[in-house]
Amino acid sequence: MLIGYARTSQLHQRAGLEGQIDDLKAIGCERLFVEQVSALAHRPELQNAIGFARDGDTLVVKRMCRLARSTVELLNIVAKLEAKGVGVRVLDFGGGELDTKSASGRLLITVLAAVSEAERSMMLERQRVGIAKAKQEGRYKGRVPTARRKASQVKELRRSGLGATQIASQLGISRASVYRILAEAA
Repeated sequence: MLIGYARTSQLHQRAGLEGQIDDLKAIGCERLFVEQVSALAHRPELQNAIGFARDGDTLVVKRMCRLARSTVELLNIVAKLEAKGVGVRVLDFGGGELDTKSASGRLLITVLAAVSEAERSMMLERQRVGIAKAKQEGRYKGRVPTARRKASQVKELRRSGLGATQIASQLGISRASVYRILAEAA
C-alpha cells in the first residue's frame, strides 16, 4: 500500500499543502496523513503514518524536507520504517524519484540528506552574518509588531463594546495582544 504524508509548517501555506495532497493522490496513495506543523514540533500525523505502515508498504512524501529537517532525523525515520519492512519514496528529488527499497536509493537518501542539512546550515549562517552586518549599519530593525500597529483599532472596537475575543478575531491578532494594548492604554 502507498501511504502519503503531506506537511507544511504554517497555516497560510494551504496551496502548498493542497499541491502535495494532489501529487500523492495522483500516484495512488490509498491513505493520507496530513498536518500543518513545524518540522521542529511534535508531528502526530507522521507518527500515525509510521504506526499505520505495515510490511510491504511505502511511505510517500513530495520532498525530503517534508519528512525530516536533519540527516539524523531522516535516517532514524527511514531505519524505523525499514525495520517494519516499509520503504520510503520521495517524489520530487531533483527531477526524479527516490525509493529506499533499492540499494542505490538508500545510498542516495543518506548522501543527499547530509548535503541538504549542510546547505541549510550554511544558509542560516549567511543569514546570521547578514543580520549582524545590517544591525551594525543600523539597517536591521527586526520584525515590525503587527498587533501594535492596530492599537487604535483595538481601542476603538473596545469603546464600541466588543470583547477581547471579538476584537482579536476581527483584527486577526491574538487575545493576549488585545489585552496588552488595552493595559498599556489604561
